[in-house]
Amino acid sequence: MNGFIKFLGTAGARIVVTKQLRASGGIWLSNNNTSLLIDPGPGSLVRALSSRPKLDPSSLDAILLSHRHLDHSNDMNIMVEAMTEGTFKKRGEIFLPHDCLAEEPVLYRYLQNSVEKINFLAPGKSYILNDLEFNTPVSHIHSVETYGFRFKLPGNLIISVVTDTLFTEELIAAYKPTSLLIINTVRLKKESSSPIQHLSIPDAERLIQEIKPQMAILTHFGLTVLKAKPWLIAQDLTQKLGIPVVAARDGWKLELNQFPLSEGKG
Repeated sequence: MNGFIKFLGTAGARIVVTKQLRASGGIWLSNNNTSLLIDPGPGSLVRALSSRPKLDPSSLDAILLSHRHLDHSNDMNIMVEAMTEGTFKKRGEIFLPHDCLAEEPVLYRYLQNSVEKINFLAPGKSYILNDLEFNTPVSHIHSVETYGFRFKLPGNLIISVVTDTLFTEELIAAYKPTSLLIINTVRLKKESSSPIQHLSIPDAERLIQEIKPQMAILTHFGLTVLKAKPWLIAQDLTQKLGIPVVAARDGWKLELNQFPLSEGKG
């Protein structure tokens, strides 16, 4: 299988993003002749163009937005401009929640006409992009309309991206089965009294334990997770669960034809 996943950034939560303790460019996924960008946060364009080798935004087939928060959507407009070559070529598709184009649209109106198609996400809905199929299995519990993604690739490879959400048992069934499980882990500890609707490391552990992917990747780190050294957390989870767990690092590229890997530092 020809394809890769590249983490243009692994920052989560406002402090980590605004201080750029980790980059916040989102996730680039390529499979054969299809390329898409998930959650282009601040610096996405710069991170793509400074990659080695360079990732060309004009080659993107689509941009996917899990939700409207700035750490996920800040570079949406410039990446659409780049994808459409300054709006001179009407091309590419956008996938995003309905509220992203509401009163304060995250995509400027003049750019909405520059893409071939705008698709609105909904729970349990499936989508086709060239030779790639994916769905949004369930609504996430977050402060705005939010979805994760479950991609079905050739060779029975299923890649799930569990984005920002409060943990619920429903997530386990929604993302099962999965070959490669990518989890946004903003919080180090689970605090039931906290109003913050993000996954913690114990939540990630539960998801990995129940879903049983071939490999799991932690990303979108908050400050408490960074201070605890994500790569050490991943090593501990690997030993505890018997499933390879990797802490993504900025610029890390996973070749899909080398999947699964068993180690990583970040």
